[in-house]
Amino acid sequence: MSWLEQSIMRQRGVAQGRQAVTHELTEAKQGNYHYTIGPYSQPVLSVKPGDRIIVETRDAFEGKVKTEQDLPSKVLTMPFVNPQNGPIMVEGAQPGDVIAVYIESIAPRGPNPRGTCAMIPEFGALSATMFTSLLTQPLPEIVRKIDVDEKGVYWSKRVTLPYKPHIGTLSCSPMLDSINTLTPDTHGGNMDLPDMGPGSITYLPVCTDGARVFIGDAHACQGDGEVCGTAVEFQSTTTIQVDLIKNWAINWPRLETEEMIMTIGSARPLEDATRIAYKDLVLWMEAEFGFDRWDAYMMLSQCGKVRLGNFVDPKYTVGAGILKEYLKP
Repeated sequence: MSWLEQSIMRQRGVAQGRQAVTHELTEAKQGNYHYTIGPYSQPVLSVKPGDRIIVETRDAFEGKVKTEQDLPSKVLTMPFVNPQNGPIMVEGAQPGDVIAVYIESIAPRGPNPRGTCAMIPEFGALSATMFTSLLTQPLPEIVRKIDVDEKGVYWSKRVTLPYKPHIGTLSCSPMLDSINTLTPDTHGGNMDLPDMGPGSITYLPVCTDGARVFIGDAHACQGDGEVCGTAVEFQSTTTIQVDLIKNWAINWPRLETEEMIMTIGSARPLEDATRIAYKDLVLWMEAEFGFDRWDAYMMLSQCGKVRLGNFVDPKYTVGAGILKEYLKP
């Protein structure tokens, strides 16, 4: 039996292995992409638990940074960046449930796929920003276009980086607020967590009827922290499978891979994001894996894993994980 068959999604999901229907969410079908995640936008697709969706995502700049001469400060209007596909309605989803999103594949899209990395004024972990205000000059504005295929990310003649794609922004709608697509929170959002790639399952709390799933911001590769403010941003064809888990009350997004489970927190300062993630992991181990709370707490001090998502946005994201081998009865 494959790990996917043993996953929480397959064991607890409504689909229970039914034959999936495959939908296509093309650019034409999407129409207008969204810059906020919330309960007010018009749905573009309705699916049943277990269905597959082939999604055509745009890059974080919505294709406006075409060359290295197209400076973001000139061609973009902030905060209209990070466009999202959706909302996708999931039949039967209600508040108190969880949407499971299995990422099957992420492929570069277009006849000559290229990614974009940019240094943007007052954006990035090592620059003065509106949240970290300093009497210093902005760092230089630089755009880099990078050839990409499924074999590699061709950074320069000297360096080829591995093609390790992931989805930067994935979420269900908040109950009331419409939150900009740069901000991660309990709903998910712009977490920029490198583990959220092919072969992973993300679990998102449902706060509105139908869940209203949003997805976008594909990255061809990214290091922990996304420190300059951007990854290798590219437009993609991303294939996902969506399932529904009834009556699973979680407060923050969670993630599962073949090797580990992970909880995800987003906050400022960074240590609070880490606290959120580790607290949720302790409580998950207690509630569903038979651990004493304080034993789990002390054990994670020895074997817990931390992954840094974005370290640049209005809130920072941290994933706290534990290998599944330590969870066996």
